[in-house]
Amino acid sequence: MILFCMVDVSIMQNMSEKKLPPLFEILSSKARVKILCLLSKEDELNVSEIAKRAHLNYRNCTKHLKYLTINNILQVKRFGRVRIYKFRTENKKIEALKEKLRELLDIWNEI
Repeated sequence: MILFCMVDVSIMQNMSEKKLPPLFEILSSKARVKILCLLSKEDELNVSEIAKRAHLNYRNCTKHLKYLTINNILQVKRFGRVRIYKFRTENKKIEALKEKLRELLDIWNEI
């Protein structure tokens, strides 16, 4: 009985505090970097607009958006069939990632 309770507590902790993947894993995909750069400049975009602006096909774009959402980097709002994605800025690490990407893009585009 005690073991059962310990397992339940650990499962609940993992569900409530999902850890972020390492930064290199998040940025290891060119498609994910494009998506994150787009969303750092725009507050929120729908899937079709992200795919269009990032020059990705719809299926590949949705695959990477799903990865970023499952790993608590992005959040999604649904309006019928339309899905709108934006950074999950409640997390300080994600807010910092968004700001640094925006700063890096500004510097890169100046040069």
